[in-house]
Amino acid sequence: MVSVDNLKIKVFADGADLDGILEMYANPFIQGFTTNPTLMRQAGITDYEGFAQSVLEHVKDRPISFEVFADEFDEMERQAMKIAAWGENVNVKIPITNTKGASAVPLIQKLSAAGVVVNVTAIMTLAQVQDVADALAPETPAIVSVFAGRIADTGLDPMPLMSEALSILKARPKAELLWASPRELLNIFQADDIGCHIITVTNSVLAKLTGVGKSLEQFSLETVQMFYRDASSAGYQV
Repeated sequence: MVSVDNLKIKVFADGADLDGILEMYANPFIQGFTTNPTLMRQAGITDYEGFAQSVLEHVKDRPISFEVFADEFDEMERQAMKIAAWGENVNVKIPITNTKGASAVPLIQKLSAAGVVVNVTAIMTLAQVQDVADALAPETPAIVSVFAGRIADTGLDPMPLMSEALSILKARPKAELLWASPRELLNIFQADDIGCHIITVTNSVLAKLTGVGKSLEQFSLETVQMFYRDASSAGYQV
């Protein structure tokens, strides 16, 4: 039977709602947190640093990633160094390129060499994984975020790519592969099966954990009951 108790992968909660983060923080199953400027904007956050500091007042013992949002690499570096100084548990998200498609690898190399724990984000190709692996300092921990969910959105199976990404990262044992942008709960188990180190999951997907291991016969019955209940409530007639 499928069970969350058998999972080896680290599950990080992905979001930008303080109440939601605190709810997940109370759950020992959640081992870290990620966010990004898009999630923060959707949550109505206008003070980036203020929000980050409010989160860090509570989340002190688990890793949390905050992302730079500049487009010029000099300013990215300045932001990265400032964000890294917010706490020992803070990881700095660096996009694999800027908006013009210029590679962030030289900056990633510089930051990693300086001891900054980077979370390289928006990766979707094995060439990008290889470039990042080559740039990371062997002695500095890092996260390599491959957007498996978005790869799947193009009609491609992300599993072979993620498996190969793990092989590439063997040369950097302090670097962890993160399965980003999962679309369904099954992705947690898929990522775990191939040995992925981390998966970051939104609260809406995490809410489905209660269904793990449920009898399919019971689930079928509950679905029929739902259809009947909703049709009756709507007063439908034919």
